[in-house]
Amino acid sequence: MQLELRGLTKKFGSFTADDDIDLTVEPGQIHAILGENGAGKSTLMNMLYGILRPTAGQILVDGEPVEFSGPGDAIAAGIGMVHQHFKLVGPFSVADNVQLGREHTRGAGVLSIRDAREAVREVSERYGLALDPDAIVENLPVGVQQRVEIVKALSGPKTELLILDEPTAVLTPAEITELLEIMRSLADSGTSILFISHKLKEVQSVADTVTVIRRGKVVAELPPTASTAEMASAMVGRAISLEVDKTAAEPGEPRLEIEGLTVVDDQGFKIVDGLDLTVHSGEIVGLAGVEGNGQTELARAVLGLMKPASGRVRLDGRDATHEPPAERIEQGLGYIPEDRARDGVITEFTVAENIILNQYRDRPYSKRGVVDAAAVRKRAVDSIAEFDIRTQSPTELVASLSGGNQQKVIIAREFSRPRRVLVAAQPTRGVDVGATEFIHSRLITERDTGTGVLLISSELDEIYALADRIAVIYNGKIVGEVDPDTPREVIGRLMVGADADAATEADHAENDGGDR
Repeated sequence: MQLELRGLTKKFGSFTADDDIDLTVEPGQIHAILGENGAGKSTLMNMLYGILRPTAGQILVDGEPVEFSGPGDAIAAGIGMVHQHFKLVGPFSVADNVQLGREHTRGAGVLSIRDAREAVREVSERYGLALDPDAIVENLPVGVQQRVEIVKALSGPKTELLILDEPTAVLTPAEITELLEIMRSLADSGTSILFISHKLKEVQSVADTVTVIRRGKVVAELPPTASTAEMASAMVGRAISLEVDKTAAEPGEPRLEIEGLTVVDDQGFKIVDGLDLTVHSGEIVGLAGVEGNGQTELARAVLGLMKPASGRVRLDGRDATHEPPAERIEQGLGYIPEDRARDGVITEFTVAENIILNQYRDRPYSKRGVVDAAAVRKRAVDSIAEFDIRTQSPTELVASLSGGNQQKVIIAREFSRPRRVLVAAQPTRGVDVGATEFIHSRLITERDTGTGVLLISSELDEIYALADRIAVIYNGKIVGEVDPDTPREVIGRLMVGADADAATEADHAENDGGDR
């Protein structure tokens, strides 16, 4: 399929989200779209998929103008889409979600769950995306839910153009590698792909061409051989430092002490298994590991959202194991959750309301139990400016913001109040390079002002850039603590279960063998 956009424009009242966009995607081409959070990328994709109607301009498929009144029209035309914010029904099974809108029926319109299961198995096996058709979606990790979205997009009529809107934001490194291989295989077989990503190295590794959008306009067309610095500069409109500038840490007293912590899931399995970890003031401890090894449950147990089966959590020497989340927050615990949609924001609330979500009862935002609207608005206006939140006003619903700008709302909330401990889980997931630079520098500032920071990230580059000490988690246990100059190969082996001594010896053996 050849896709062509001519002067595509979308306005919301006086606000122009996309302005006179021209773009061509050739058959079998992987065409990457780069841009800051709020640049208009998702709006553009939603017009292509029939979710939004263009204000002006044309969409042409194989040279013929088309108009989509809804996603059904786009699907019928051979366009599939994997959304940045999942379009899944949590209580439904994988098979139910995949067949929504294209239900398998037999006889007099009777749904066939068996055919739906087989369809999931066939597509998932064909593309190497393993899924259990009977699994309930709301019980699946975020990365597996993303896999469901991809299988769903590939399960319709022949998909000739696939739109991937930030598809790797919640995937593990191994899953990302698999997805990039799948994308190249699809392109080689003639499928056109529109690929939106903030991860410049991914774009360089898989794209055939790159279009950069800034504030709703196309500002550059680049080859994938362009440097990351050149791509980042085009996205943001200024030079971006991709290196983290920091001095050596000066750790002080323990801020967060986790002793023998065990967390059990609903089926009785130990998700966190006797874990010990200490974070001191003035240091960033990076927790590295393949997602699904207990990181999520550990973070939620530290905040008090999950009750441990055994063990203790101490904050500044105080036993907080049985304290509710509100009390821990009041005592100086900050939390950036990995799943912003579920745990980080209330999408039906405004930007201003979300920014003071954990302080709405405190002065100056509340007086004698009554919220002071002027104080809340002032805080929101200041935060929007300081954290570059792309929103039309403090009263805009968070649901209207891009994923990256929702993340900025969370960052603004957590970084704008006193903290002694900060648990930052995937803090830069889904944000652009400019925002990543800002968040990294703020995390270093937190460390330098005495906060103890526990950084949980699936991005090894981020762990290496920020951590003063790296703890590796596997099957709910810390299997090694290493310095940030430890070779990646050693940490990689720890992440799959090797003990620290064995991982180091294996690395030495490989290096010795390479010298001979």
